[in-house]
Amino acid sequence: MKTIIITIVTALVLVAGTAAFLYWRSIPEPQPVQAPTAPVVPADDISMQQEMIEPTPETPAPPEPPALPALSESDSYMWDALAGLINNESWMKLFLPAHLIQKMVATIDNLPRKHLPRNIVFVKRLRGPFMVEGPEGNYNISPNNAARYAVYVKIAESIDARKLVDAYVHLYPLFQEAYKELGYPDKYFNDRLLAVIDNLLAAPDVKDPVWLRQPNVMYLYADPDLEASSAGQKILMRMGSANAAVVKSKLRDIKQIIMLRMTEKQIGATP
Repeated sequence: MKTIIITIVTALVLVAGTAAFLYWRSIPEPQPVQAPTAPVVPADDISMQQEMIEPTPETPAPPEPPALPALSESDSYMWDALAGLINNESWMKLFLPAHLIQKMVATIDNLPRKHLPRNIVFVKRLRGPFMVEGPEGNYNISPNNAARYAVYVKIAESIDARKLVDAYVHLYPLFQEAYKELGYPDKYFNDRLLAVIDNLLAAPDVKDPVWLRQPNVMYLYADPDLEASSAGQKILMRMGSANAAVVKSKLRDIKQIIMLRMTEKQIGATP
């Protein structure tokens, strides 16, 4: 079975980034306001008023964000952005640095599907085999299997949703370009991201024991309804109910912030 829980964390990151993109893009430009006509002031009062006026300190303009690189040259830029966000050198070793944005987009796009192709994944596989227990023909997922996901759950817990929004708003055009190159020239990546996060939140909340069957090399869920779940939902189900609850809680926090900003600024799902 594929074990790629970091894709869930990335869904968090990109959904937050998309919301931020919509938030800033939807703020209307300030309209010129006609100044009111100043009243006529007697000449004797002008000098006295000038003495009373104190200069107003100028507010410095916020610095312009650095220009984005071309998508084909964005790996080092994206790597630096991730490193600043995660701020943990050992955690960064979980990522594969080549074609980061393109693989992120492809991974996110495939999470609600039945299968997640291995060649599009941008993180290393979990160490050790998938852990099961029970006699032959009556397997279930071992409770010890959840420990393999511990570091990924810590990454999810450490992510600050508001900082994600600030960090990724500037990167959204690159994700949109990668999504077009993936084969969606007339669609918006943010629409797909919102669908992905909803799909993950809808993952069944499975309790131990989770029964399996093994018709060939791969294990399948014995329950046909569970086996029919999406690739992203199966990742959540395999990590154990406690770990899945942590990730889902973070997903809900992100979605709540997105919806709040959409309400405040009347942001639609499509830019």
